[in-house]
Amino acid sequence: MFEKTARSLDDHTHTAPFGIAALRYIFPDHWSFLLGEIALYAFIVLLGTGTYLALFFDPSTAPTVYHGSYAPLQGAHMSQAYRSALNISLQVKAGLLMRQTHHWAADVFIAAIALHLMRVVFTGAFRRPRQLTYYVGLSILMLALLEGYIGYSMVDDLLSGMGLAIGYGVALSIPVIGANFAALIWGGPFPGTPEFWSRMYIAHVFILPAILATLIGIHLFLVASLHHTQFRGGRATEKRLVGVPAFPGQAPRSLGLMFAVFAALFLLGGLVQINPIWLWGPYHVADGTNGAQPDWYLGWLIGALRLMPGFDITIAGRTVIPNPFWGGVLFPTIVFGSLALWPTVERILSGDRKPHNLLDRPRDAPWRTAFATALLTWVFVIFLAGSADRAYVILGWSYETQIEVYRVLVFVAPVVAFWLAHRICVELLANDRIAERRHQAEAEARAAEHG
Repeated sequence: MFEKTARSLDDHTHTAPFGIAALRYIFPDHWSFLLGEIALYAFIVLLGTGTYLALFFDPSTAPTVYHGSYAPLQGAHMSQAYRSALNISLQVKAGLLMRQTHHWAADVFIAAIALHLMRVVFTGAFRRPRQLTYYVGLSILMLALLEGYIGYSMVDDLLSGMGLAIGYGVALSIPVIGANFAALIWGGPFPGTPEFWSRMYIAHVFILPAILATLIGIHLFLVASLHHTQFRGGRATEKRLVGVPAFPGQAPRSLGLMFAVFAALFLLGGLVQINPIWLWGPYHVADGTNGAQPDWYLGWLIGALRLMPGFDITIAGRTVIPNPFWGGVLFPTIVFGSLALWPTVERILSGDRKPHNLLDRPRDAPWRTAFATALLTWVFVIFLAGSADRAYVILGWSYETQIEVYRVLVFVAPVVAFWLAHRICVELLANDRIAERRHQAEAEARAAEHG
């Protein structure tokens, strides 16, 4: 039956050569290469659950009064957007499951991309000829962060409204163009015009997903056309691929992983509560709540805003660069700018312009590993600073003391991390050389013993 089907398909499409090549495609046999697949499968869940939610969500700020099933909010004044989100969570069949699964899938999607990026940086997978693949992946991460921010901002609950207020302040802080930029996006002073909410909805459900899907397709095409990188060892060389074929080796694994990701995300959506918007209440400009936190992937930006002292640049009595600029604009620009310049800077400093299909172990490139560890530590410390208010609410730790400690760690921790990482790599390489000489001496002794 399969043979007849394949022949019939080839008679009509002449795709047999392509199919044979696809079935023979070699995949590296290492777990770290599955991080990209996890991100892909989480994106599929995002598309499916997001389509379901879009059928019931109303992206309107028109005022209304709630008369739904949730008693604590009976008679409360709110927007149509918030009311529809409440109805999805509490009245639409499978609505809460879909909304929470969608939220968990977004978190896993970004986490998988971030971990995949770390693997690429630490192993040197960004080197020639895969620079374009690296930049496409980095673009996917940046757009995914924006898509996630817009996604939870549309609900118009108290938490998302506070997040939008912070975003508006950061947009205003951009020198020269900030006011015009904020007016262009919001359509006027915060909280913006009704058209802003329509634009945000279209961007979240159509424009950004289409761009992300296109970039993911380009990324997969580049990976397939250039083939995967692979770790050193065994029979693997710069010109010889070693691994498992697409079928019957990799395909069952990928299908199993796909269904496992689907199952895990839907289990999280059904069993683990996330963003209970009915507890936050509707957003009003004058309202606020202590200990409010965005999703984890924005914690580093919140931490940067909180760590920066009250420092503005004022010229002739006019504030040229206000305080939110440092943490909200300059800090992420430095982080993503460093990642974008990384391949070029390493190529210039090392003088290495050869194509690479074999990956480095982190120890094989001590300076790269040290710099990457320092950058990661810097971002992580600032990320931890974003949880200072939660530590105050839950553990009673002084908020002011935490911020002062983090302001010291943000300078000290990266330097210590750089030194430790470089030292560990150098020692591991020295141990490798000793072990290699020992094995060589043992081999020579055995050869001499047996003549």
